[in-house]
Amino acid sequence: MNTKPLLRRLTAEFVGSSFLLMTVVGSGIMGEKLSGGNLALALLGNTIPTGAILIVLILIMGPISGAHFNPIVSLCFAFRKELNTIELISYIAAQMVGSIVGVLLAHGMFDLELIQLSENTRAGGAQFLSEIIASTGLILTIFGCIKSAPNAVSYAIGLYITAAYWFTASTSFANPAVTIARSITNTFSGISPNDIIAFILAQLIGGLIGISISKLFETLDGEK
Repeated sequence: MNTKPLLRRLTAEFVGSSFLLMTVVGSGIMGEKLSGGNLALALLGNTIPTGAILIVLILIMGPISGAHFNPIVSLCFAFRKELNTIELISYIAAQMVGSIVGVLLAHGMFDLELIQLSENTRAGGAQFLSEIIASTGLILTIFGCIKSAPNAVSYAIGLYITAAYWFTASTSFANPAVTIARSITNTFSGISPNDIIAFILAQLIGGLIGISISKLFETLDGEK
């Protein structure tokens, strides 16, 4: 149980989520500008900074708030009774607001209209399955590392997201706050508002699968 003052933890979640989205959206804009129409190069330019900033942010904010930056992650910690209801709601609110602020700041840095609606369609069964798998893998990465290699959590998450950008059809959102925030950017990393609900549902399913597998591993370990 994290005993640090809640306001301090929420500030860390807000700031971390803001920088995460600044990186996701900003690197997407920059990658698209510099790629000359090469989508693979643009995606690579979006992927590497996102994985890198996750490592940095988790190293900085982890000792303060746990560096969730993701409602699914917070829900899993609440499921494990490491967050109470008030903390859970507060964490999710800070993550949501921070993510939206991050998108606005990214737009401001590139002199774009601050609030946009994405026209980037991400629909279909393949996208839905991808988000289930991406979210399952993220939760397994987090709780597997907490148990077996706690000092490597930040690096494992950064590397997992870097990989999942490329092995999932959805480019691994795996985060409802990120999903909602990316609906207000009509840039490379955006998602149409029409596709948000399906993505979040898939992320919730993936989170449930991930935490269930993690608990199963712990149970099996306890039987030895």
